Amino acid sequence: MHSLRRRINKDESGFTLIELLVVLIIIGILLAIAVPSYLGFRDKAQKTAAAADVREAIPSAEAYYGDYTNYAFTKTETGGAAATPWAALNSYDSGLSTALQPANGGKVEGTGAGNTGYCIEASVGSHWASVTGPGGTVVMDGAHCP
Repeated sequence: MHSLRRRINKDESGFTLIELLVVLIIIGILLAIAVPSYLGFRDKAQKTAAAADVREAIPSAEAYYGDYTNYAFTKTETGGAAATPWAALNSYDSGLSTALQPANGGKVEGTGAGNTGYCIEASVGSHWASVTGPGGTVVMDGAHCP
C-alpha cells in the first residue's frame, strides 16, 4: 500500500516526447499551408505597387507637356532646370514614387523625335511596370523602355 501511495503522490509534470512531436508536426503543417499563401500575396502586392507607381506619374508627364509642349523632362514646374527627369515630374507631384528613379531600377524619359512621347518605368521587388505615352497602357513585366 505504501508503494501505491508513493506512485500516486509522485509529481510527473511536463510533456512527453510524443506530445512535443505532435505539436511540432502540427506547426509544420500550418507553416506549409501559410508560407505559399504569403508569398503569393507579396508577389501580387509588388506587381500592383509597380503599376500604381507608373499610373501615378502619367498626370505629371501630361502636365509637363501642357507647360512645355514636349516630354524632355529637363525643367521643373517653375521653369528651373531639373537635375533628373524624375525631379522634373516630382516638381508637379511631390508624392511621386522613388521606384521611378534609376537607382531603384525605374526610368523616366522623353522619346521620339523632339521628345513627342515618354516612357515611364518602375521597379518594385522582382516586378516592374512601364508605360509608353501619350495614351499608352501600363504593361507589367513586358518590354522595358527603349
